[in-house]
Amino acid sequence: MKILIVEDNERLAENIKAGFRAHGYLVDVATTGEAGLELALVTDYDVIVLDVMLPDISGFTFCASLREEKATPVLMLTALGDIDNKLKGFSVGADDYLPKPFDFRELLARVEALIRRNQPDKSGELRYLELKMDLKARELRFGDKPIKLSAREFGILELFMRYPGTVFSREQIINKVWESHYEPKSNIVDVYILYLRNKLKPFGYDRYLETVSRIGYRLKKPDGDNGAER
Repeated sequence: MKILIVEDNERLAENIKAGFRAHGYLVDVATTGEAGLELALVTDYDVIVLDVMLPDISGFTFCASLREEKATPVLMLTALGDIDNKLKGFSVGADDYLPKPFDFRELLARVEALIRRNQPDKSGELRYLELKMDLKARELRFGDKPIKLSAREFGILELFMRYPGTVFSREQIINKVWESHYEPKSNIVDVYILYLRNKLKPFGYDRYLETVSRIGYRLKKPDGDNGAER
């Protein structure tokens, strides 16, 4: 899961970032509205945590501009906790509103509620043949056998298991699974695909992770194949 924090108070932004990272989230931070909007328009985030009072454009302007292009859930943070400002936030497309100061536990709970509301899979579990992925516990199993994956490996496989048969470019995979400082031309995706194939090979599932020449990678659709070679 990937979160964007748009907050000009750098200390607060870093504290929020550390909190989400401790719970397994990938986090990008922008300290101006313009920088945050640029990231939000080119990267697929699960939630945006947005301060209203930014040094360049307001959070209201940010949200209105975002809504012209994308439906990413937005939680607004602000010291402006009166009802008029809350209604203004909702009117420009905010999904939730949390006044400052706040307890991080409440922020985390609200963000997780937004993610659950917008998840394509509501059960918290993905299946592909005999592979079972527990999204809440961040665990992968082949039958009853656990398969230990790193956070990046898990993120890549989660993407593929959500959309079997869909070809993803290296840039798309980076946008989904990495934070924003990785360059799309890097071979980091190829390296992690190799790691992932090696983890799946003992169960015969490396063969389902296909390379599509000059484009990227996909998880082959099962097409009635009953799966693993033991």
